Amino acid sequence: MEDTSPTAADLPEGRIRVALSTTCSYPESTTAAFEIAARLGYDGVEVLVWTDPVSQDAAALRRLVEHFEVPVLSVHAPTLLLTQRTWGRGDPWGKLERSAELAATLGADTVVVHPPFRWQREYATGFVAGIEALEARTGVTMAVENMFPWRARGREVVAYAPGWDPTELGYRHLTLDYSHAATSGQDCLELTKAFGERLAHVHLCDGTGSAKDEHLVPGDGSQPVAAALAELARTGFAGVVAAEVNTRRARGRAAREEALARTLRFAREHLARTPEVTA
Repeated sequence: MEDTSPTAADLPEGRIRVALSTTCSYPESTTAAFEIAARLGYDGVEVLVWTDPVSQDAAALRRLVEHFEVPVLSVHAPTLLLTQRTWGRGDPWGKLERSAELAATLGADTVVVHPPFRWQREYATGFVAGIEALEARTGVTMAVENMFPWRARGREVVAYAPGWDPTELGYRHLTLDYSHAATSGQDCLELTKAFGERLAHVHLCDGTGSAKDEHLVPGDGSQPVAAALAELARTGFAGVVAAEVNTRRARGRAAREEALARTLRFAREHLARTPEVTA
């Protein structure tokens, strides 16, 4: 039987696609994220592979795609600190291989990857070259995400290798997370420009510059999110903008959906604008 479920290729050309990360529904399930994305009108979903069995199961995800008529636009590999045991505790390269396979099976062309932790020494040593080789072998874009320094008792802790800032590293494709930019003391508009053509994926959120990774609704923090989105529109960005907003403290589904509806409105408004040209 022919698979007629929607994929990223079915979306209209010329409009920057806005996805809903399944992290946005936490503590609700992966299934809830699909339901919310469909109800609010998101273009698709970014699936974080984590402890929810549905997030790890291509067949289950395909059923959600078919039922809610919402495609998977990207997959987030289980490379977070809290997902280290997902798909086993060892073999980080195997996790990236499985993530690429999951993305390809679902018709998504991008996998979001965090850089290795410093204690993953062997993995970190060949990471930049390994990511490029994995892309070439699978045909899936492996977009490495900007992170931030950890802070403890007023001191910075080196947690990532070869580093938390991918700007000067040799990755072909990058993910820009606006909350991570805030936590690291950087500017998401300046990073958008610095990443240039390597920018393949965006995590839409906001932050105030706190040491805590906040993932606020865009516009609720101090990052120039509106200008960064307008810059994407100006430059003809061809990737996906995935909302990655923390709603875990929302008082029920209605409050969660209100925050995510506000996020989508913000994205649609500012992705349709062109920034002012400055000297």
